[in-house]
Amino acid sequence: MTADQLRKSILQQAIQGKLVPQDPNDEPASVLLERIREEKARLVEEKKIKKEKNPSVIFKGEDNSYYEKFTLSGEVKFIDEEIPFEIPNGWEWTRISNIFQINPKNICNDELEVAFIPMEKLSAGYGSNYSYEKVKWSKIKKGFTHFANGDIAFAKITPCFQNRKSAVFDKLPNGIGAGTTELKILRTFAETINRFYLLYFLKSPYFIEGAIFKGTANQQRIISGYLENKLFPLPPLKEQQRIVEKIEELTLHIEYYGKAQTELDTLNKNIKEQLKKSVLQYAIEGKLVPQDKAEGTAEELLLQIQAEKQKLYEENKLKKKDLEHSTIFKGEDNKYYEKIGKNIICIDEEISFEMPKNWRWVRFGQIVKLSMGKTPPRDDSRYWLNAKRNWVSISDMTNYGRIKTTKEQISEEAANSLMRECSPINTLLMSFKLTVGRTAILDIEAYHNEAIVSIYPYIDKKFMLRNYLFYTLPILANIGDSKDAIKGKTLNSKSLNNLLIPLSPLAEQQRIVESIDAIFRCIEKNSFSNIAVQ
Repeated sequence: MTADQLRKSILQQAIQGKLVPQDPNDEPASVLLERIREEKARLVEEKKIKKEKNPSVIFKGEDNSYYEKFTLSGEVKFIDEEIPFEIPNGWEWTRISNIFQINPKNICNDELEVAFIPMEKLSAGYGSNYSYEKVKWSKIKKGFTHFANGDIAFAKITPCFQNRKSAVFDKLPNGIGAGTTELKILRTFAETINRFYLLYFLKSPYFIEGAIFKGTANQQRIISGYLENKLFPLPPLKEQQRIVEKIEELTLHIEYYGKAQTELDTLNKNIKEQLKKSVLQYAIEGKLVPQDKAEGTAEELLLQIQAEKQKLYEENKLKKKDLEHSTIFKGEDNKYYEKIGKNIICIDEEISFEMPKNWRWVRFGQIVKLSMGKTPPRDDSRYWLNAKRNWVSISDMTNYGRIKTTKEQISEEAANSLMRECSPINTLLMSFKLTVGRTAILDIEAYHNEAIVSIYPYIDKKFMLRNYLFYTLPILANIGDSKDAIKGKTLNSKSLNNLLIPLSPLAEQQRIVESIDAIFRCIEKNSFSNIAVQ
């Protein structure tokens, strides 16, 4: 159970009368209700509040069912279906509108300095934290929601409502203030209800998760009447106090628990990531699976790739410059050299590890074709309106993931007039700017931006090479020649093509990928007992 789940559980138990024991000596909640009715009558007589339109009393009949009697009309209504849970003896069910003043108004001197609380100054969560600006009353008395010391506020708009933006106001300048119209304010009658019990009720799953909303997708508010008609479980006043004290006591323990949980989650995540990196390092060094002579050599695979490239050139599908290739070999001095045409240069400093004899170091551009992306001008609506063509950005990519949808689309005009080829399903993508080396495979046809490259192996039976690169490029790309960018590291076209790739036979690549898949599944399940790295 998470800390958040634990908090919700405690609040739910609190309002159901399960958090602290009942005391038969407590003054019952029915007395509180009578006291509230008397206080309301007095305030109505003094013309400080308006008379209720339709007050009611909820009671349990002789048949053990719940009924609601409307005091003005005398109507009695069966409400058993509305009762969400049973409450202890001594508690009472009532409507919010019957026991609280909702959205009261302040009257004071225009020059008085008071509190102003916009939504951003009201904290989310399970506490009662807020800040305010000091302003003159004249500036905020109209067009804002009024409140005073002792009032309880909560946000009525999403997602602030679900995030539990609510608080008990106290020590306001001159005792009053005003704030965003997206607040609902509750004011208690006399000393009948503990304000923090009410606050915890407003943060409980019963109140939050039962809400009904109305409005557009981005601006939904609780429907009119949700607050007013909500059934409120009212405990005796002394029990309210005990409930609040217990919640506050448990909150300290939950905070320690939550901190420990966060640290553990971070540790587990880091351990998993480090384990995966270790596995991938073993993979690219040829240590993850044993070599099999029957599978041939990387040299043979390179010859097949060169033959395929020659064929594509003869079919006018490849440029002559793309036929150029280098040969990387180990000299008699045990250093690595690269032969490009007639030139031979030492590249020993580029080689970061040793690998099996049947493997070969190759430049990335020799074994794959790369296709860059583009972003249509943002200020030209032609390219973004009526958009139906998938367009990938780095935010659509997760490490070792598959892309099934994109956050943005581009128009048909953008696709036809500006973009390069559309990448088909099963294409391997890699980010190479700012976020370097993030890989993903397309499950949809899509275009992509200029920070992403599509990767097409020249020879790839059953996607063996694609899948091998899918796992190994995140490490290999960050070994390469990355340049500092304003917001992070980046590669360019030249450095992409020059990435050093440890190439194994295709069949071994398949076994490597199968082994990585199996180990990664175990890591995610935290089950390492069956992992054996050879």
